[in-house]
Amino acid sequence: MTTSHDLVPVADRHAIPIAKMRTVFRVDDVEKRLHKLPPKEHESLRATYERMLEKGPERFQVKPGGLPAMEHLYEMLPNFHEVLDDVKRQLALCHDSGDALEITPMLLLGPPGVGKTHFAREVAQLLGTGMGFLSMSSLTAGWVLSGASSQWKGARPGKVFETLVDGNYANPVMVVDEIDKARGEHAYDPLGALYSLLEHDTAHHFTDEFAEVAIDASQVIWVATANDERAIPEPILNRMNVYAVQMPDRDAARAIARRLYASIRAAHAWGERFEPEPAEATLERMSELAPREMRRAWMTGFGNAKLDGRGTVEVRDLPEPGTKRTPIGFVH
Repeated sequence: MTTSHDLVPVADRHAIPIAKMRTVFRVDDVEKRLHKLPPKEHESLRATYERMLEKGPERFQVKPGGLPAMEHLYEMLPNFHEVLDDVKRQLALCHDSGDALEITPMLLLGPPGVGKTHFAREVAQLLGTGMGFLSMSSLTAGWVLSGASSQWKGARPGKVFETLVDGNYANPVMVVDEIDKARGEHAYDPLGALYSLLEHDTAHHFTDEFAEVAIDASQVIWVATANDERAIPEPILNRMNVYAVQMPDRDAARAIARRLYASIRAAHAWGERFEPEPAEATLERMSELAPREMRRAWMTGFGNAKLDGRGTVEVRDLPEPGTKRTPIGFVH
């Protein structure tokens, strides 16, 4: 439950976030669990309970104080306009009321490198909240989301619990990256916890299997990414708004590359030595790259131009399109 008082808002470059406090777990529940632990046993679980009590049960529940400026996102992410339109609509519903921000869980479908994870990070920054990140392609067990029983050796809480309990926000953006690559191990279902977490009502009382204390995960903002929806169970798809994100067209890719050039140049003192605008031929070459590859290509280009004593990044300074990185090692 939220308290009736608002916190003093903290300004950011998009809007002025308004924050209330929300209780994400019951202190009584934690104390009861802690008192039941046998002496000198379950030290990891004991430390978890003590950490919960020390930090307290309240977290910031934030939302922009008004409709935040989103024009920069439409320019930076031209292939995400449909998703941004939906986010803007949901922000509009709550911006002039006391209601909490509610954003329907979203699934971003698209080829690798299209900018899905970058979009999720920008949404977290726009909303003024924190972010948890979980790459499903590198995990095999179902407990990464919901925790593993403390009876197991090396058990620990799941990512949802850690993000809410160890973080500062009741409504963080939780990114489930490459959800289509989740794979189970024995009886574990890597996506099993999502069936309840993606439902607003059941997420109110989500119980991590390690801590066995109910936490309120109902305010979490879910963003999942995938390359292929066929590998995702239908019940998960039914709980999310699904968006097909395409690679940007030539003009959009040029716009992304130009903005990235400007941001890299502005972020470094050495950027002053380079022209304010990239050459047209260089932009044309950059438009052939996926958004994820552009930053690395620009950095390579800046470095090569500097070595050659030039303030203009030319086509010859960029890596060849499709160039694969070679592993670094010793030559025997």
